[in-house]
Amino acid sequence: MEFFTEKVLFIALFIFIIHSIETLAYAVRLSGARVKMIASALSLFNIMVIVSRLANMMQQPFTGSLIDNAPKENALEFVEAQFRVLIGASTAGTIFGILLLPTFIALFSRAIIHLSQEKGSVPSLVKRIFSLAYIKRGITHFSLPKFSYLRDTKMKDIPIRLFCVNMLITAIYTIGVLAALYSALLAPERASTAIMASGLINGIATILLVIFIDPKLSVIADDVVNQKGSYNKLKSMSLMMVISRLLGTILAQLLFIWGAEYIAWFTKFIV
Repeated sequence: MEFFTEKVLFIALFIFIIHSIETLAYAVRLSGARVKMIASALSLFNIMVIVSRLANMMQQPFTGSLIDNAPKENALEFVEAQFRVLIGASTAGTIFGILLLPTFIALFSRAIIHLSQEKGSVPSLVKRIFSLAYIKRGITHFSLPKFSYLRDTKMKDIPIRLFCVNMLITAIYTIGVLAALYSALLAPERASTAIMASGLINGIATILLVIFIDPKLSVIADDVVNQKGSYNKLKSMSLMMVISRLLGTILAQLLFIWGAEYIAWFTKFIV
């Protein structure tokens, strides 16, 4: 039985989209600071977040069905191979988001200005963005990342602790649902308990992100807008966080089985 099926490809596509959008989130503050409209930038980006959350909700039932359709023999090895493909899709999505960063910053900065001109009307902005003239102009702004982006990056501007924390949080978030589903195979008598643990894991990862990562970057972005900080420092921080996120998706491959075994063990104290 082939583990790489159309369903796995379908789920991988959703995960690819989710991680691409979440990688581009690091460019939102850069765009907002660039045009000095942080609040408008975050408000506009919420639309993309809705798309990401919708894709996440749609893929979860399909991901769960991989457990139900696993063969009786060698089920652990079969599902592990499928889940590692899905983790790989998160890495691919992150890389794609990194490649789009310069283009996204340029286009998103203009979209923020247009939102202000449209008096905050999202429908009017969408109509303007999808006009033929705007699309033609957008194509001219397409560019790939260059090493010159790192020219003004200084090691002292990169908190190593923050870099590592972001990498770990990304790894936990990447494998949260997958590890919980896999743990249901490790402890079939506590399968329901193990699966429901995924919400707790992702919730903790989100809380850690909000407490340790977002405030740091937000303060630096506000300093840039208020002319108290350097845009290059914000750019350096954002680029390093993106690289940290990429390494986090790779670390997820190493933590996947360990995380599933830990969840299976922890459910003993719940049931």
